[in-house]
Amino acid sequence: MQPSTTSGQSLPLTRRLTGDAALTLVVALLMTAASIAGLLAPHTLYPSEELRHGFVSNDVVNLVLGLPLLLAAPALTRRGKLLGLLFWPGALFYVTYNYIAYAVARPLTWQFILYLALVGLSAWAILRLLKSIDGAAVQAQLAGAVPARFGGGVLAMLGVLFFLRAVAAIVGALAAGEALPPAECADLLTAPLWVAGGVTLWRRRTLGYVAGAGLLFQASLLFVALLVFFILQPFVAGVPFPAEDFVIIFVMGWICFVPFGLFVRGIVQRS
Repeated sequence: MQPSTTSGQSLPLTRRLTGDAALTLVVALLMTAASIAGLLAPHTLYPSEELRHGFVSNDVVNLVLGLPLLLAAPALTRRGKLLGLLFWPGALFYVTYNYIAYAVARPLTWQFILYLALVGLSAWAILRLLKSIDGAAVQAQLAGAVPARFGGGVLAMLGVLFFLRAVAAIVGALAAGEALPPAECADLLTAPLWVAGGVTLWRRRTLGYVAGAGLLFQASLLFVALLVFFILQPFVAGVPFPAEDFVIIFVMGWICFVPFGLFVRGIVQRS
């Protein structure tokens, strides 16, 4: 993948992204296989009704929302779009988050190996990408164009909120002798990265400018995915539409959507 644009302006890269694009394609193929398998053999992959209610709808969301966005990020980067480059790690982080939850829900099964591979490969791809981006150039390009303190504050606040919520849920499950809640385990492991990214962005550090857009993208994507999940559940899992939960997540989502939209505007203006 060439680090250049159709207008002749170079993307802020330190090396070619051919290997990163190939690794992302592997992640996309594995996610597609896992999601299709879950839809074709739900009773085999998700033996309990609770698992089917939680993950069959999520498999649909992964295919109709997560997969296209994961493929769109490198495609936009290839066309020289800074937006695609900065959102690319966020799209991979969405995969990381999702399959942490899947792995927690299905430990010590053959599917667990696939889920763990998706977590590991997507995390590796994120690290490769972050090392490939010229942070100083990104900071110089975006400083003053994106709401660094607003976006960083929202990320840090949401990270703390979701982390504390995850700790309470996990402690409660352990005290009651119940299975660990998959989504909360994913929150426990990923929310600190929201906090760290938010703090560095608030302080206008180089890493904050590099990772901030991707983290806001991933956070917004999670909210949107959850809303789509609620809409799909009555059709896919045969459960009532959770109207109250939908409204709560919709309202909470706007806390993230607003700084995300401002970031998109700033990146486009400076590209």
